[in-house]
Amino acid sequence: MEKKMGLGTGAQRRALDLLKALLCAYVITGILLLVLTLLLYKLGLSEENVNAGVILIYVISTFAGGFVIGKLSGARKFLWGLIAGAIYFVLLFLISFGIYHSIQSGAGSLATTFLLCAGGGMLGGMVS
Repeated sequence: MEKKMGLGTGAQRRALDLLKALLCAYVITGILLLVLTLLLYKLGLSEENVNAGVILIYVISTFAGGFVIGKLSGARKFLWGLIAGAIYFVLLFLISFGIYHSIQSGAGSLATTFLLCAGGGMLGGMVS
């Protein structure tokens, strides 16, 4: 008998869905960071405004990623959104650590960023 080439097992499908959601979140992050850079250049935003913009970008991006994974998963949407937000944070942390070779912020700031990313993803999953 010949085996059909489908989407694969449930775990492979979930991993692919998660990859799609993370890709969506990082594309949105890139676009919004370019917009923030343009605003910084044109308007001369203060450091506080830039920091608030970066936090808002994290929440919007993880919300979008959570929304995508929620639509693709169909069940336990909030949990998959939470997972997507947490993985987004971990990848963001690893990329930052790889570039700077140190942790630039304190533990409180990291915890806040994690909660915002995980919460944004979970909210996106719930809304989907």
